[in-house]
Amino acid sequence: MTGVKSLFVPGPTNIPETVRRAMDVPMEDHRAPDLPEFILPLFVDLKKVFKTEAGKVFLFTASGTGGWEAALTNTLNPGDKVLASRFGQFSHLWIDMCERLGLDVQIVECEWGTGIPVETFGRILAEDTDNEIKAVLATQNETATGVQSDIAALRKAMDSAGHSAMLYVDGVSSIGSIDFRMDEWGVDIAVSGSQKGFMLPAGLCIMAASERAMIASEGRTMHRCYFDFRDMIATNAAGYFPYTPPMTLLRGLRAALDLLLDEGLENVFARHNFLAEGVRRAVAAWGLELCAKGPEWYSDTVTAIRVPEDKDANDVIKHAYNRYGLSLGAGLSVVAGKVFRIGHLGDLNELMLMSAISGAEMAMRDVGIDVVPGSGVAAAQEFYRKNSPKMALAAE
Repeated sequence: MTGVKSLFVPGPTNIPETVRRAMDVPMEDHRAPDLPEFILPLFVDLKKVFKTEAGKVFLFTASGTGGWEAALTNTLNPGDKVLASRFGQFSHLWIDMCERLGLDVQIVECEWGTGIPVETFGRILAEDTDNEIKAVLATQNETATGVQSDIAALRKAMDSAGHSAMLYVDGVSSIGSIDFRMDEWGVDIAVSGSQKGFMLPAGLCIMAASERAMIASEGRTMHRCYFDFRDMIATNAAGYFPYTPPMTLLRGLRAALDLLLDEGLENVFARHNFLAEGVRRAVAAWGLELCAKGPEWYSDTVTAIRVPEDKDANDVIKHAYNRYGLSLGAGLSVVAGKVFRIGHLGDLNELMLMSAISGAEMAMRDVGIDVVPGSGVAAAQEFYRKNSPKMALAAE
């Protein structure tokens, strides 16, 4: 097939040309005397994205999963009790890791298509008068189902319960794309990854820890080595790393941060909401349903679309790729074969996203899903055409 394949999975995302060029450099000395002049400002600007002043930023050569492990092993002890809800594949995987690390996980099972059960969490915490629960785990954006949860509401419920548990947030598919306020929301650990809102290849775990989390990390007995905060702290302060860092990714990170901060974070969030709404309008015009059970759960970075019960979403995905060169996200675990996903985060605009909507529409029709030709495309077009001026916020 001629032309460029279209990537619309919810990560990895499209890489801006300026970021690609920034990474296309000769190998360099990661112990060079002048390296701190480049590295230290990265930590400063990453704190702006996490919206934290007091937090400590870490960069591990890993995926977001490595960040989960770093968060748990540095701040908790074996047998500690944590509270988590399972409502999608990634919230499930975080729970699985906790159990495999020897933590005592109190699990709240939720319907896939919903998100963090804030009221239930508040009740459980209020009843835990001995403060046995040491941490609350929250997935801000469940990529598998296209569900976005309200972290501010969760913090309010925790405060109302008067509980001392720390708050850990999986922001892998949200930070850098959806509003995240680490200090304001009292988040103790926030984990992200380079391949989503930061518009880079996979390979960097980007995370931040609060002062409280750093205090909690002192004297913890859970085994760790590569992900030990102490090794990072000892070398990061001088602008270096305790092991060989991925310099090309760090060069790309510099360019990506420049793009995000130049656009203005509030503009970035507004753009993602705007683009996501166009996809939702297309789905409605097709007469299909979202996996997310209601508007309060709609994600601004990925939309999971349910196919009719007698159809297989994998047929749509395979056909879109083989016939049109379009990569759509697959349904995972409980929703495998039931949904396909359109990722709309990172380096993206209306015309790019229109190609995904058009390709998905053609692929669905080709495999026998009865949608009116042009219906989704027209609905998205009209929304984007009439509402794009609302995106014109003044850059910070």
